[in-house]
Amino acid sequence: MAQKSNFQFSIREYRPSDQHVVMSLFRDGILEHVYPAFFKAMSNPDHVGVALSICMAGYVLGGSSYFQALLFGSAWAGLIYYCCLDIYEGYITRRLSTDMANVQANYLENPDNGFWVAEADINGQSKVVGMVAVMGKRGEEEGDRFEDWNGGVTGGGSELAQDAGDGDGYGEMSHLIVVFPWRRKNLGSQLTRKALDFCKERGFARLVLDVSSPQTAATSLYQKFGFVQTASHCNTHANRWFAKLARVNVMRMEKLI
Repeated sequence: MAQKSNFQFSIREYRPSDQHVVMSLFRDGILEHVYPAFFKAMSNPDHVGVALSICMAGYVLGGSSYFQALLFGSAWAGLIYYCCLDIYEGYITRRLSTDMANVQANYLENPDNGFWVAEADINGQSKVVGMVAVMGKRGEEEGDRFEDWNGGVTGGGSELAQDAGDGDGYGEMSHLIVVFPWRRKNLGSQLTRKALDFCKERGFARLVLDVSSPQTAATSLYQKFGFVQTASHCNTHANRWFAKLARVNVMRMEKLI
């Protein structure tokens, strides 16, 4: 049953005809985090100090050349940007070769999984403006997590997991993306609620998700729903030095249902 709101959008289950627009929305939604990650990394005091030192080195080596100073500084900024880009592009590549490779088979043909899109009526035509997915996990150990970012590296089990018991498993939410013009219209909240309701219907003890540190708006949304951070790491699938330079942390957040 589609859910409606005052902003003329509806939430429905994914259809095979949505594949092209969903893939485009997924890629664009992930890559938009590159610039926030870049600016956050460049504003780090350590990186600011390195940038000033490199600029000064360029100035001296260039014979008091401001252009050389700017060139050296730009090279440092370019390296940081590339590190941020590599992390998110690597995440896209990984997901496109796993669960997103076949949404129909990986989500809709398993009753414990779900994939929904949000449609808006734009000039009389329906257009996909958001999406969210949930994958059920039953009988898995707490250590079998964070695999989407780093191949299974984790800091251990969470207190919420121990409290919930996970006897009925848990749901893992991902791909919560809303097109920019439709943000701040409660659509993200409606999609999150859809995921929570689905987990409750399937009898899951909790809903978990991973979010990267530059995603401050998403983190605030999850906190409003009662999600709490239970773990954090910086070991992504990318080169570890790239991850250190980008200063991107991955946080695990959970909510008991």
